[in-house]
Amino acid sequence: MPAAQADPVYPMPDPDPFYAQPADIADHAPGDVLATRPMPPLLIFPDTAVTLVKFRSTSSEGGPIAAVTTVLTPREHQPGGPLLSYQHIINGLGADCAVSRVLYTSDPNLYVKEAVALNAALRRGWSVALPDHLGPNFAYGAAKLGGQITLDGIRAAQRLPELGLGNSPVAMAGYSGGGMATAWAAALAPRYAPELKLAGAATGGVPMNLMKMVNALGLQPHPAFGLAMAAAIGLEREYPDRLPISSQLNAAGLAARNAMANGCTNEIMAIGAGHSAREFAASTSLIDDPTVRSVLDENSLELYDGVPNIPVFEWHSPSDPLIPVDAIVNTDRRYCAAGVRLDMDMNPSPEHLSAAVLGLPDAFAWIDARLRGEPAPSNC
Repeated sequence: MPAAQADPVYPMPDPDPFYAQPADIADHAPGDVLATRPMPPLLIFPDTAVTLVKFRSTSSEGGPIAAVTTVLTPREHQPGGPLLSYQHIINGLGADCAVSRVLYTSDPNLYVKEAVALNAALRRGWSVALPDHLGPNFAYGAAKLGGQITLDGIRAAQRLPELGLGNSPVAMAGYSGGGMATAWAAALAPRYAPELKLAGAATGGVPMNLMKMVNALGLQPHPAFGLAMAAAIGLEREYPDRLPISSQLNAAGLAARNAMANGCTNEIMAIGAGHSAREFAASTSLIDDPTVRSVLDENSLELYDGVPNIPVFEWHSPSDPLIPVDAIVNTDRRYCAAGVRLDMDMNPSPEHLSAAVLGLPDAFAWIDARLRGEPAPSNC
C-alpha cells in the first residue's frame, strides 16, 4: 500500500548559516547579491582567489530563492577579462553534493573532475563561476531551475565590483546535468535575463526530454535506476503539489527514497542499481497523469518554445544509452530553423561519460574563439 499522502523528503538543512534563505528574500531582484564570503585558497586551482556569492534567484514556479555560486579569480585576471560560467555535473540530493562544498571535500568520490580543464581557463585570465545550480532544495531534474540559477549567478558575479566582471564577455559550458542547466540558461536568457551580454554556450550530453527518458527506462530493472529515482525526488521537491511521487511509493520505495535523500552520485547509483519503478511503487498511475506529464514537459528543452539568441556548440554521442538522442537532434533542428549559429559535434564515443571527455577540448576551443570575438561557425 502507498503511504497516505506521504510528504516530499527535503535535504537536511545546511548547518552553515551562509546558505540560509534570508527573511527579506522577496525584496530583492533576481541576481541581487545577498552575501559574499572569501574562501581559503585551493591547491587544485593555484594562484586563484575563491569567493562564495549568495544571490537571489527564482524557483521553477516563480518564487524568490537564495542560491550560491563560487567565483574563481586567477591572478592573471584583468578588469573586464572573460567570465566562464561552468555548470558542473551535480548528480545529488544533499548539501554535500554542492560544488561549493565539493571543492573543499576530502571525499575522493566527490572531487571536481573538470579541475584540469578549468585551470586551462584560469591561466588564460578567465574568471570561472561554478553555480550550485540545483538550488536550495537540491531539486535534481529541475532543468529550468538550473538555467535560471545559472543566469542569476552570472548577474551576481557581474554586480560585485571587486570581481572586476562588470563589462566582461561571458560564456557558459556544461555536460550532462550541467549541460542541462547550461542549455536551459541559453534558451531562457532572451526572456529571463535579456540584459546579459553572452558570447556563447557549449552544451554536451544534454537530456532534452524527460518524458522520453521515463519511457525509455520503462518498468524493468535498470543499472541507472537510482538517477531516475533521484530526479523524481528532486522534481517532487520543486513541484510538491503537481508531482507527489512519495504518495505513490510502497514501503521499499520509501525506504530507498529516505536512504538517498541526502546522497550524492555513488550512493544514489548504489541504492537504485538493478531496481525498478515497478518494485518501489504501489501504483504507477502517475506516469500517465497529465499534471505530472506537464511538469516533465516544462523541464524538457525539446518542447520549450524559446530559442537562444547566442551561438551554441552542442556535442553528444550518437549512441548514448543514457539519454534519448532523438530529442537532441530535434532540438538542434529547431534551433537551426530559427537561425541560431549552431555548431553540432557528433562524438565518436559510444557512451555518455567518455563523450564528455572527448568533446571538452573542442568545446573549450570554441568558447575561447567566442570570448575573443571571432564569428561563430555553424554547420546547420
